[in-house]
Amino acid sequence: VQLQASGGGLVQAGGSLRLSCAASGGTFNPYYMGWFRQAPGKEREFVAVFRSEGPTYYADSVKGRFTISRDNAKNPVYLQMNSLKPEDTAIYYCAARRYYSSSYGNTRDYDYWGQGTQVTVSS
Repeated sequence: VQLQASGGGLVQAGGSLRLSCAASGGTFNPYYMGWFRQAPGKEREFVAVFRSEGPTYYADSVKGRFTISRDNAKNPVYLQMNSLKPEDTAIYYCAARRYYSSSYGNTRDYDYWGQGTQVTVSS
């Protein structure tokens, strides 16, 4: 299974972008699909996660501005990012975990990773 992230770009502060993460290479219905980001000189951090059976979770820094969604198991997972700030600038990675885990906010919780897409927010 491979994850393909897309949708990044350059946007002014206050603008919006929508990222997509599509899975290929076979039947794949992971328990968690989410997004992390990594800014220059910083560790990769949790952004949001979509759980197959229920709620979504967000980092405090993006609550109220970002929305993670998925229409159904065959469609990509999206990250709608509104009211973007310069501090949102980072490479955004999609990630997936096949089976249930009580933990979802750490990079080691995930089995599959996409290649990353650059998001740059200018002030």
